[in-house]
Amino acid sequence: MGIRIWRWLVPVLVVALGAGVGLAFVIGAAVRPDPLPVNRTPVPLAGHRPCAAVDVYFDDDQAMRFAADQLRDDPKARHVYTETKAEAWVRFKEIFKDEPDLLATTDPSAIPGSVTVIPLPGTDLKAYAAELGRRFPNARRAEDFDVNAVREKLPQDKRGPVCPRAGEF
Repeated sequence: MGIRIWRWLVPVLVVALGAGVGLAFVIGAAVRPDPLPVNRTPVPLAGHRPCAAVDVYFDDDQAMRFAADQLRDDPKARHVYTETKAEAWVRFKEIFKDEPDLLATTDPSAIPGSVTVIPLPGTDLKAYAAELGRRFPNARRAEDFDVNAVREKLPQDKRGPVCPRAGEF
């Protein structure tokens, strides 16, 4: 009697297990978000508002452009933005337009150019910043920033918008 039960129970269990695995894949595919577009061609930062990225700062524009070109082939990068020293100075003046003392004492040559990299979702920003710092030893520094990490530390009424999955507003 026991052998007869196994004759039909084993195939039924195998079919049920297969159906369950198949259903899990179908549900997983339906729930998975669409992949984000990737364009690693360096473009100017102006007009973009990254909120989860890595900035790599350079003392000269030539080194910044070299790094931006190297990032075209980086599999972790989704977007690469550049900002020359002159563009950074213009943005600095706009940000601190209400601080005339600061503007008067800041030397424009002290403002670095930069490459801003928005990585693919799921990339560890701190580890990626460290990696880019090692990869570009002539960089002044490489640092990550994540608006969501800062946002969580603020009181509920002081929080700004959540950084979207795309890494920029």
